[in-house]
Amino acid sequence: MPPTPPTPVPPSTERPDTRHPELDRYASEALVHAFVDDQFEAVRAVQAAAPALARAVEAALPRIQAGGRLLYVGAGTSGRLGLLDSVELYPTFSWPPERAKALLAGGPPALYRAVEGAEDDADMGARDLHSLKPTPQDVVLCIAASGATPYVMGALHAAKAIGSLTLGFANNEGAPVAEQADVGVTLNTGPEVISGSTRLKAGTAQKIALNTFSSSLMVKLHKVYGNLMVDVKATNAKLRRRSVALTVTATGRSEAEATAAVDAADGSVKCAILMLRHGLDAHSAAQALARVDGSLRKALGE
Repeated sequence: MPPTPPTPVPPSTERPDTRHPELDRYASEALVHAFVDDQFEAVRAVQAAAPALARAVEAALPRIQAGGRLLYVGAGTSGRLGLLDSVELYPTFSWPPERAKALLAGGPPALYRAVEGAEDDADMGARDLHSLKPTPQDVVLCIAASGATPYVMGALHAAKAIGSLTLGFANNEGAPVAEQADVGVTLNTGPEVISGSTRLKAGTAQKIALNTFSSSLMVKLHKVYGNLMVDVKATNAKLRRRSVALTVTATGRSEAEATAAVDAADGSVKCAILMLRHGLDAHSAAQALARVDGSLRKALGE
């Protein structure tokens, strides 16, 4: 009689959390504490992955400086988090939307509800990536809590064949998406309070990791002066007020002077700061920034 094959060991994100076998019996306060306290594991997982995130930033920087794009790929929660990170780069850093694209298994309808079978289609992942016409300068962020989602793996293999830089984000050790990417980022968050619900701390860890990666990259690209987000795009009244406040902070000038400078610079905080600090007009300030790849610190001679 042939031996019985071993039972496959589920990934850690799919295993029941042994700390909470009676979760459905908890009083409300204990229930809330169970969810909130477990989120600290997400922070610890990203802290452990910090060296890998730093490698990802260093590997991505020259490609992006050469004109490459950030292309995010994911399914379900992972895909929605990738999309969120991509769209927030424009208002925060004036990063061109055409240089931050996100692919979600199942397309736009999957933003609101699961599209049956979409995440299991590796060929679709490859096709969707090819639709963006990737180049070797592009950076492809492949995000999967399990680390083996076929849609994401299909996009990963297609990106590697083209020569794009691939970054693999997973929440399980030894996951294919992290091991086969050029730089793997493993966010080992372990079992969820609700077994398998990776929208919980696994999703939180992904959000932190993606924020950390993209924000670090933007700092390296001179989108920040000190710790001021001086490339903010004032797309609403709140961000317009922030633009003026940033200019006041960086120059020590009055709100009225800062407002006038921001208006004259067509909303550019960098130009407004340079105008007030060096007595330049808006055109001259823009030219000075262009000569130093947008580095306000260099334009100020610091």
